[in-house]
Amino acid sequence: MEKAKVYFTDFRTSSDENLLQKLKRLLATAGMDTIDFTNQYVAIKLHFGEPGNLAYVRPNYVRAVAEFIQDLGGKPFLTDCNTLYVGGRKNAVDHMMAAEMNGFNTITTGCPVIIGDGLKGTDDVEVPIVGGQYLQTARIGRAVMDADIVISLNHFKGHEMTGFGGAMKNLGMGCGSRAGKMAMHNAGKPNTTDDCVGCGSCQKICAHDAPQLQDNGKMFIDHDKCVGCGRCIGVCPVDAIVSPHDETCEILDGKIAEYTKAVVDGRPHFHITLVNSVSPNCDCHAENDAPIVPDVGMFASFDPVAIDKACCDAVLAQPRLQNTWIDDHGDPSIEDVFTASHPNTNWRGQIDHGVKIGLGTDQYELIRI
Repeated sequence: MEKAKVYFTDFRTSSDENLLQKLKRLLATAGMDTIDFTNQYVAIKLHFGEPGNLAYVRPNYVRAVAEFIQDLGGKPFLTDCNTLYVGGRKNAVDHMMAAEMNGFNTITTGCPVIIGDGLKGTDDVEVPIVGGQYLQTARIGRAVMDADIVISLNHFKGHEMTGFGGAMKNLGMGCGSRAGKMAMHNAGKPNTTDDCVGCGSCQKICAHDAPQLQDNGKMFIDHDKCVGCGRCIGVCPVDAIVSPHDETCEILDGKIAEYTKAVVDGRPHFHITLVNSVSPNCDCHAENDAPIVPDVGMFASFDPVAIDKACCDAVLAQPRLQNTWIDDHGDPSIEDVFTASHPNTNWRGQIDHGVKIGLGTDQYELIRI
């Protein structure tokens, strides 16, 4: 495979051009305007940020991307799928409130927010994964799959399970429905906790008779019957049904790459990554720790693997900042900041598997504007 083109610009500005104007120039130079957006539904996939986290992409940048698409005749909408964990974005009501609270609405961004997998994270489509090694199909949020074009707008950061989060993490894990997220994180079989009150809501929603009431008045999920749809998680009124998150980091990386391939296969896609406020953990945290490296710049490419590799290389080339997560919770003796932040992860996993399954290439030409 020939080298992919990855376009880059730093965060320097002048009196003649602000950062939002510079971002639009980056998109045009990278060729995003060669996509035919005319009357096409365009999913701008981003992370709205868990309430309390401040490291996510600012709505100002999102509006610039939306305007770029609208000027070319497209119909953009902002989207993300509900979370598997219990937090501020576990259903569409809470998720949209979180988006509003963090500044994402039609006034600030110029386009609507549509939660990709519906009210309770169960509105999904089963999509084939061509060349999948770990999975043959992916459960993707229906609104994401209904779109004609997919644009990933990514905040680059470290991650406690995958080493880093970029385009593939945003698309692969982010576009998975609740059942999809379970399939990536584990074998897709949830469990009940001691918080269960035995109300039977999970039993009523299950089509496979997997939840069973025990003598102690609590529910038990029979994994032999469970199909991993995740509906029980969505209906539990006390959040007593959880995913075990027992998949290895290596396999999780591979599954994320395979889900990304399911999302982008067969339709136009483009990827934009902002490497700033590079926190050590995912934006799913209800807080963001101090950046581990200085701000780098903005990247754009048609190749999700190449842009992730370029961002990783750029971050690894930066001087490490002092008084960060690495000093308190990581291993300061390790040179690369991803492994230093989370020594049990392998940040190359997503990239290597993405190359293996034909999602993209890790060989790129960096073009600076």
